[in-house]
Amino acid sequence: AQRMTVAQRFTVTPIGHVVQQQGDHGCRIELLPAYAAGLQGLEGFTHVQVLWFANYASEPQGSLTVERPYAGGPAQLGVFATRSPARPNRLCVSVAAVVGPVAGGALHLAWLDAADGTPVLDLKPYHPSADRVVRARVPAWCAHWPKSLEESASFDWGTVFKHAC
Repeated sequence: AQRMTVAQRFTVTPIGHVVQQQGDHGCRIELLPAYAAGLQGLEGFTHVQVLWFANYASEPQGSLTVERPYAGGPAQLGVFATRSPARPNRLCVSVAAVVGPVAGGALHLAWLDAADGTPVLDLKPYHPSADRVVRARVPAWCAHWPKSLEESASFDWGTVFKHAC
Protein backbone atom coordinates (compact mmCIF):
# COMPACT_ATOMS: atom_id res chain seq x y z
CA ALA A 1 0.00 0.00 0.00
CA GLN A 2 1.21 3.44 -0.92
CA ARG A 3 1.22 6.18 1.71
CA MET A 4 -0.57 9.45 1.06
CA THR A 5 1.56 12.57 1.10
CA VAL A 6 0.44 15.96 2.38
CA ALA A 7 0.29 17.34 -1.17
CA GLN A 8 -2.01 14.58 -2.49
CA ARG A 9 -5.67 15.26 -3.07
CA PHE A 10 -8.55 12.95 -3.75
CA THR A 11 -12.12 13.29 -4.91
CA VAL A 12 -15.32 12.22 -3.21
CA THR A 13 -18.70 12.14 -4.89
CA PRO A 14 -21.91 12.95 -3.05
CA ILE A 15 -24.46 10.14 -2.98
CA GLY A 16 -27.33 12.53 -2.29
CA HIS A 17 -28.37 15.56 -0.26
CA VAL A 18 -30.30 16.62 2.84
CA VAL A 19 -33.85 17.96 2.54
CA GLN A 20 -34.94 19.77 5.71
CA GLN A 21 -38.71 19.61 6.10
CA GLN A 22 -40.87 22.50 7.30
CA GLY A 23 -41.65 22.84 11.00
CA ASP A 24 -40.67 20.01 13.33
CA HIS A 25 -41.04 17.25 10.76
CA GLY A 26 -37.43 16.09 10.60
CA CYS A 27 -35.60 15.69 7.35
CA ARG A 28 -34.84 13.21 4.66
CA ILE A 29 -31.85 12.24 2.63
CA GLU A 30 -32.56 11.95 -1.05
CA LEU A 31 -30.09 9.71 -2.80
CA LEU A 32 -29.07 10.11 -6.40
CA PRO A 33 -30.73 7.35 -8.48
CA ALA A 34 -27.40 5.57 -9.01
CA TYR A 35 -27.14 4.99 -5.22
CA ALA A 36 -30.77 4.17 -4.31
CA ALA A 37 -30.20 0.39 -4.34
CA GLY A 38 -27.66 0.90 -1.54
CA LEU A 39 -30.54 1.45 0.91
CA GLN A 40 -31.65 -2.19 0.61
CA GLY A 41 -31.57 -3.85 4.05
CA LEU A 42 -31.32 -0.59 5.98
CA GLU A 43 -34.99 -0.70 7.05
CA GLY A 44 -34.19 -2.97 10.02
CA PHE A 45 -31.92 -0.38 11.64
CA THR A 46 -33.24 2.33 13.98
CA HIS A 47 -30.26 4.67 13.45
CA VAL A 48 -27.73 5.54 10.76
CA GLN A 49 -24.44 7.36 10.66
CA VAL A 50 -24.46 10.13 8.07
CA LEU A 51 -21.18 11.40 6.64
CA TRP A 52 -21.76 14.84 5.15
CA PHE A 53 -19.83 17.79 3.77
CA ALA A 54 -20.32 21.13 5.57
CA ASN A 55 -20.59 23.17 2.38
CA TYR A 56 -22.15 26.10 4.28
CA ALA A 57 -19.23 26.39 6.73
CA SER A 58 -16.53 28.97 6.22
CA GLU A 59 -13.35 27.91 4.48
CA PRO A 60 -10.70 27.12 7.09
CA GLN A 61 -8.39 30.10 7.61
CA GLY A 62 -5.33 28.09 8.59
CA SER A 63 -5.92 28.12 12.34
CA LEU A 64 -6.53 24.77 13.95
CA THR A 65 -7.73 26.30 17.21
CA VAL A 66 -11.09 27.74 18.17
CA GLU A 67 -11.55 30.49 20.74
CA ARG A 68 -13.93 29.39 23.54
CA PRO A 69 -16.46 27.55 21.36
CA TYR A 70 -18.47 26.31 24.35
CA ALA A 71 -19.79 28.21 27.36
CA GLY A 72 -17.92 26.92 30.41
CA GLY A 73 -15.27 25.29 28.23
CA PRO A 74 -11.56 26.03 27.88
CA ALA A 75 -10.48 29.39 26.45
CA GLN A 76 -9.10 27.62 23.40
CA LEU A 77 -9.62 24.18 21.86
CA GLY A 78 -8.10 22.44 18.89
CA VAL A 79 -10.64 21.97 16.11
CA PHE A 80 -10.32 18.18 16.50
CA ALA A 81 -11.63 18.52 20.08
CA THR A 82 -14.82 20.17 18.77
CA ARG A 83 -17.70 19.22 16.51
CA SER A 84 -17.36 22.49 14.60
CA PRO A 85 -18.01 22.24 10.85
CA ALA A 86 -15.09 24.69 10.32
CA ARG A 87 -12.43 22.00 9.90
CA PRO A 88 -9.58 21.38 7.47
CA ASN A 89 -11.79 19.17 5.26
CA ARG A 90 -15.25 20.21 6.51
CA LEU A 91 -16.28 16.55 6.90
CA CYS A 92 -18.96 15.90 9.50
CA VAL A 93 -20.56 12.75 10.86
CA SER A 94 -23.87 12.53 12.70
CA VAL A 95 -25.99 9.73 14.12
CA ALA A 96 -29.68 10.07 13.26
CA ALA A 97 -32.84 8.12 14.03
CA VAL A 98 -34.60 6.54 11.04
CA VAL A 99 -38.30 7.40 11.39
CA GLY A 100 -39.91 6.48 8.12
CA PRO A 101 -39.91 3.89 5.42
CA VAL A 102 -36.68 3.34 3.52
CA ALA A 103 -37.95 3.47 -0.04
CA GLY A 104 -37.69 5.25 -3.35
CA GLY A 105 -34.16 6.46 -2.78
CA ALA A 106 -35.14 8.45 0.32
CA LEU A 107 -34.26 7.96 3.97
CA HIS A 108 -36.49 9.77 6.52
CA LEU A 109 -34.73 10.94 9.70
CA ALA A 110 -35.97 12.48 12.95
CA TRP A 111 -33.31 15.22 12.86
CA LEU A 112 -29.92 15.95 11.35
CA ASP A 113 -27.58 18.83 12.19
CA ALA A 114 -27.02 19.64 8.51
CA ALA A 115 -28.57 22.39 6.42
CA ASP A 116 -31.00 21.93 3.56
CA GLY A 117 -29.09 20.94 0.42
CA THR A 118 -26.05 19.65 2.32
CA PRO A 119 -24.19 17.00 0.28
CA VAL A 120 -24.28 13.51 1.82
CA LEU A 121 -21.13 11.47 1.19
CA ASP A 122 -21.99 8.13 2.83
CA LEU A 123 -24.43 6.29 5.08
CA LYS A 124 -23.64 3.48 7.50
CA PRO A 125 -25.96 1.56 9.80
CA TYR A 126 -25.46 2.29 13.49
CA HIS A 127 -24.30 -0.96 15.14
CA PRO A 128 -24.12 -0.88 18.97
CA SER A 129 -21.54 -3.68 18.82
CA ALA A 130 -19.13 -1.44 16.90
CA ASP A 131 -20.33 2.11 17.57
CA ARG A 132 -21.43 2.23 21.22
CA VAL A 133 -18.85 2.89 23.91
CA VAL A 134 -20.22 1.92 27.34
CA ARG A 135 -17.62 3.70 29.46
CA ALA A 136 -16.71 6.70 27.30
CA ARG A 137 -15.14 9.62 29.18
CA VAL A 138 -15.30 13.31 28.41
CA PRO A 139 -13.56 16.33 29.98
CA ALA A 140 -15.14 17.83 33.10
CA TRP A 141 -16.24 20.99 31.24
CA CYS A 142 -18.72 18.97 29.13
CA ALA A 143 -19.57 16.16 31.57
CA HIS A 144 -23.01 17.72 32.23
CA TRP A 145 -24.02 17.35 28.56
CA PRO A 146 -26.54 14.60 27.68
CA LYS A 147 -25.27 11.03 27.75
CA SER A 148 -27.22 9.93 24.67
CA LEU A 149 -28.79 11.10 21.44
CA GLU A 150 -32.22 10.60 23.00
CA GLU A 151 -31.39 12.85 25.99
CA SER A 152 -30.01 15.52 23.61
CA ALA A 153 -33.46 16.22 22.18
CA SER A 154 -34.64 17.97 25.36
CA PHE A 155 -31.30 19.56 26.32
CA ASP A 156 -30.97 23.35 25.97
CA TRP A 157 -27.96 23.48 23.63
CA GLY A 158 -28.33 27.29 23.52
CA THR A 159 -26.66 27.37 26.95
CA VAL A 160 -23.64 25.50 25.56
CA PHE A 161 -22.76 27.00 22.22
CA LYS A 162 -21.15 30.40 22.24
CA HIS A 163 -21.97 30.98 18.55
CA ALA A 164 -24.50 29.44 16.25
CA CYS A 165 -22.90 27.26 13.60
